[in-house]
Amino acid sequence: MDINGKIAVVTGGASVLGEATVRAYVAKGGKAAIFDMNAERGNALVAELGADNVSFHNVNVADEESVAAAIAEVMATFGAIHICNNYAGIGNAVKTLGKNGAFPLDAYKTVINVNLVGTFNVARLVAEQMAKNEPYDGANARGVIINTASVAAYEGQVGQVAYSASKGGVVGMTLPMARDLASYGIRVNTIVPGLIHTPLFETLSEVAYKSLEASVVNPQRLGRPEEIAHLSVMMAENEYMNGECIRLDGAIRMQPR
Repeated sequence: MDINGKIAVVTGGASVLGEATVRAYVAKGGKAAIFDMNAERGNALVAELGADNVSFHNVNVADEESVAAAIAEVMATFGAIHICNNYAGIGNAVKTLGKNGAFPLDAYKTVINVNLVGTFNVARLVAEQMAKNEPYDGANARGVIINTASVAAYEGQVGQVAYSASKGGVVGMTLPMARDLASYGIRVNTIVPGLIHTPLFETLSEVAYKSLEASVVNPQRLGRPEEIAHLSVMMAENEYMNGECIRLDGAIRMQPR
């Protein structure tokens, strides 16, 4: 896919990883629709990058009507959707059984609802619009969906039972979704990030931060948001990449704690 002139939906587009991806697509000549609940940051990106290139939509990814309305706005503004990047997600640190008793079921469901159901909700509704695209090459290609999991899908730590389950679900649906959408010319891939530097890590002590860096095999540092964005761009551009979950983690394998 040539990203120039293509339209991308980016959920969590006002967050660190999403913003880096929005910037990467715009730099390639694409346009981006930010689906997020952070209106202040989302609108700031529109002002910086230009309303001709970026739009902001206040979206709850787990809500069918919210997503459907935003997609309708994107279609009215840009006329098509060729790329979907799903970054929106949440997490918590709760054990299956802890000092205060069993993991509250509502708290578990909330993580699953946003990370897994929300990802599927956006993907299915975007796919419905992608299927209407005119093929942009000789191989019936109409679009690509790029979801986001986590190394916790494979090596969940203590207290990550809900988060790991949600991200494991994203990994698990990658191949069947790619198979479901193959006849429409829509590819599906998943980014599996390791430890990526975000403002959250800046609250750690220097000792704690260095310890995290030391846990990464090579290069021995945290990943950069721009590296996630680079992988997203590659997944969009490489038409032969389909049904894949790619770890971007410096060869880290998370320990129990």
